[in-house]
Amino acid sequence: MTATEAGRERSLAGASDAPRDRAVACWLLVCAAMIFVMVALGGLTRLTESGLSITQWQPVSGVLPPLGAAAWQAAFDAYKQIPQYDAIHAGMTLAQFKTIYFWEWFHRLWGRLIGVVFLLPFLYFLLRRKIPPSLAPRLMLLFLLGAFQGALGWWMVESGLESRIEVSQYRLAAHLAMAIVIYGAILWVALDLLRPGRHEAAPGMRRGASALLALAFGTLIAGAFTAGLRAGYIDNTFPLMDGHIVPPAWGHLAPWWRNLFENPEAVQFDHRVLAITTWLGALALFLGSFKAQLSRFARGAVHALFTLVTIQVGLGISTLLLVVPLPLALAHQLGATLVITAALVVRHALGSPA
Repeated sequence: MTATEAGRERSLAGASDAPRDRAVACWLLVCAAMIFVMVALGGLTRLTESGLSITQWQPVSGVLPPLGAAAWQAAFDAYKQIPQYDAIHAGMTLAQFKTIYFWEWFHRLWGRLIGVVFLLPFLYFLLRRKIPPSLAPRLMLLFLLGAFQGALGWWMVESGLESRIEVSQYRLAAHLAMAIVIYGAILWVALDLLRPGRHEAAPGMRRGASALLALAFGTLIAGAFTAGLRAGYIDNTFPLMDGHIVPPAWGHLAPWWRNLFENPEAVQFDHRVLAITTWLGALALFLGSFKAQLSRFARGAVHALFTLVTIQVGLGISTLLLVVPLPLALAHQLGATLVITAALVVRHALGSPA
């Protein structure tokens, strides 16, 4: 068989696999979209102080909300026993409690739905041999990570039920990080199926995109610590903090590394620095795209990424100056996930070394 004939056979095989791969990719994109919504719901529960309204983890029976007046009163009484009630929601009515309960219940229900939407089609595609053998173990690992994410979510909630009035910022960041890792992995696999074999002749752009993706992820995690410490409610000025470029309170905790995670002023400052650095990196990638040899899709993805990062910086500054209004704060969190999405698409579009 000649090289030409072998190439023709590979092309025909790839064409025959295309419908199968598109079906699997579409399913994965639906799962990724549901995780995107899940991240938004998590942000909403945090911003509305709803995350601790359900004080028990009931993976099966928790599918249903309280049924009947007695069940609602029991759930409300359980919430009254934790420190957050006295500190934040003292004197709230049962009707008000039902509102915050709804958001946490819906957040947990949506997580269960993601599990169902992932598992059932996965088993179907597996039985019909529509999933490439090399891909099946990775998808099973993603399902197990999703199950672990549910346990991680409860571990996070548990931290706020006894001695704190909110969840641990460490556990909040871990929970968000795992959600983004799962989201990114699913999106990457879907892109592999839809756009296989991408090899762009721009190694510098590829390295820059990798660095920018890591930077965007780090900025998002810093945002989780900012939210967990409620650091957005202090030093609501820009670009200075308490009249200084570097806030005087940076470094007050010992050992020094605790400032990165436990000092609200330091955490907010670090988040600002990472965000600005991310924007500068996106600008550099944007400018570099005009000289690099890129496909139309890759160049468009780079430009979209720069636009989204610019909007996200604007949302972050506005959220800070206006002292974290709910709509802006939620838009800022959604913007962070969109930036990660765009950075992943850019990195995938630039491919791997040929």
